[in-house]
Amino acid sequence: MEDRITLDGARLTERTAAMDLLQEALSLPEGWGRNLDALYDCLTDCRTPRLLEIRHAAALTDVPFGRALLRLLRDAAQDVSQLEVRFEDD
Repeated sequence: MEDRITLDGARLTERTAAMDLLQEALSLPEGWGRNLDALYDCLTDCRTPRLLEIRHAAALTDVPFGRALLRLLRDAAQDVSQLEVRFEDD
């Protein structure tokens, strides 16, 4: 059974808030690093199938951090067969 996590892209546009939300939603360990490199490492260390659904993904394209996060999520999903990322807009 895959682990399905749905996130609101509009809540991921600001770095600090995004890191807080991602830590909670992905159950990241306390000392995970709270940066994009550390997030990539956590996502690509996935041992069980995981599906990330990002709703309102277009909101991420409006800010530099959001665009970097989009790239990271796409790259991680490409690099790890256990991870699938879906981007949705309403």
